[in-house]
Amino acid sequence: MYSFKEKYGEYLSAFEVRLKRFYEELTCRPQILDDSLKYSLKSGGKRVRPVLMLAAADLVGAQNCGVEDYALALELIHTYSLIHDDLPEMDNDDFRRGRPSNHKMFGAGNAVLAGDGLLNTAYYILFERCADGKLFADAAKFMCGCAGVTGMIAGQSADLYCAEKGIKDGDMLDFIVANKTGKLISAAVAVPAILAGGKNFLELRQFGEDLGRLFQLVDDILDEEGNFEHLGKTSGKDKEENKLTYVTFYGAEQCRVYADIMFDRCLKMLEGIDGDTRFFKDVVSFVRYREG
Repeated sequence: MYSFKEKYGEYLSAFEVRLKRFYEELTCRPQILDDSLKYSLKSGGKRVRPVLMLAAADLVGAQNCGVEDYALALELIHTYSLIHDDLPEMDNDDFRRGRPSNHKMFGAGNAVLAGDGLLNTAYYILFERCADGKLFADAAKFMCGCAGVTGMIAGQSADLYCAEKGIKDGDMLDFIVANKTGKLISAAVAVPAILAGGKNFLELRQFGEDLGRLFQLVDDILDEEGNFEHLGKTSGKDKEENKLTYVTFYGAEQCRVYADIMFDRCLKMLEGIDGDTRFFKDVVSFVRYREG
């Protein structure tokens, strides 16, 4: 009998096997580089993006396309972004997932290098898969685009700029969220579609973007109303640092309404996809009602 918790656990366990092999194969010098890379990767988390990628591979029939390597690369990119996000020059957060941030453990300079190392290693993994054929290269190209200056980095840059200049603009807010959060979540579900020859690519890409908006809406609400025990990081920093977020722009109550609208939109998008989408429907509920 289907159980969301058990199915999530299956995908998570499968990914952790690949991640463990990565740890075992990775040996860096000097030791501080090795330690700082693995410190953030081993800090846990829900591994939402790689879990989504493995589930999407099942949905479109891309299980045997080396999708675990793409999931690993995606998690390395996500982890690098968190390390850099926490730096004093960015979001300036001393904690991540209930532990001291990378720069608090190893210093800002080493944290920058750890993030750079994870990003470059992710690209190395993707480049290796490109040799398997055009679909593999297309999938790698798409992921790199989602992570780069037309994706996540653009969103982060706009986020910093708006905070510095005190900009409160709805279009800019949508740009930040679509790129900083939405692009990597979209990559998680769209890459398997590319590997499967484009099956449900447009639907899954849009679903990922919408799920990213829902994720950020809930994240912004939690930053306003959550606590360290559930979040594993400092709450209330968005308002303190003059960030342009859904809550600082619309207010928490309106954000809850918007989150419900995005919740329905994500579910509607899944109706146009062939196959068993129960897991993805449950992911939407999981994102909407999470507490941390």
